[in-house]
Amino acid sequence: MKSRDVSLISGSLKPPTAVGSFARALAAAGLVVAALSACTAARHPAPAITPTTTLATAPKTAPATTSTTARTSSSVLVKAPVETTEALAPEVIVYASDLPESALSDELTFWYDPASPGGKMIGIPNTGDELDPPPENDPAVTFQVEVRQGVSYRCWIHMKVGAPKGKSQANVIWAQFSDSVDEENQEVLKPGSGSYLTAQGPEHEGWTWVACDPEDGSSAPLVYFGKSGPVTVRLQAGMEGVGFDQFLLSPERFLEQAPSEAIVAK
Repeated sequence: MKSRDVSLISGSLKPPTAVGSFARALAAAGLVVAALSACTAARHPAPAITPTTTLATAPKTAPATTSTTARTSSSVLVKAPVETTEALAPEVIVYASDLPESALSDELTFWYDPASPGGKMIGIPNTGDELDPPPENDPAVTFQVEVRQGVSYRCWIHMKVGAPKGKSQANVIWAQFSDSVDEENQEVLKPGSGSYLTAQGPEHEGWTWVACDPEDGSSAPLVYFGKSGPVTVRLQAGMEGVGFDQFLLSPERFLEQAPSEAIVAK
């Protein structure tokens, strides 16, 4: 390459004088603007930015209810249990002292006993003879009580076992009920029939609660009724010398076990 060509190329690489002066002027202007901005910021500082906190709003809850419901810890409404028929039916409690003389037949009579409610019990003298079960019309006590239809009752007798004599152990009473039905709504335990429950006491003398059970043990000991209202109870002496002072039909309290107290309060 010729020296003249090199000179031309070298000269073409140098910036034009006018362009360079203009660029230098723009740079100087930029520095002035930046300096003015810094002075303005110093005289008027920007307000500080305060961090904000977002509060979570608790969900609205339903107003408390006054109906038969209960609220659990998980805020789920649970219906209270509905009372059953058994819970609505009262305990049937009859004291011997509640009954009139007209409720007793034949040799049955009131005896005084300070351990009995009202100081009275009902008993039959013991001659050592035996008595026949229903439908034989042997000495019996008859009275009425109020019951509820469809309720399962357990029958209890507070029996006083007498001294044994001859053929009698003085520890049996038979029970019958009008309007009594079984679980299939068939009539059972009707007074004057051969259907009855047996209260069989122990052999030792003294007071004890005795359950009324089927003679053969093949059916349930519970008593049901086909209607609500008054029904007739018939307690027939099963052995001479036996006595009692309380009769219970329990739909709940003594459905599975005998009373622990000598006198059940009304």
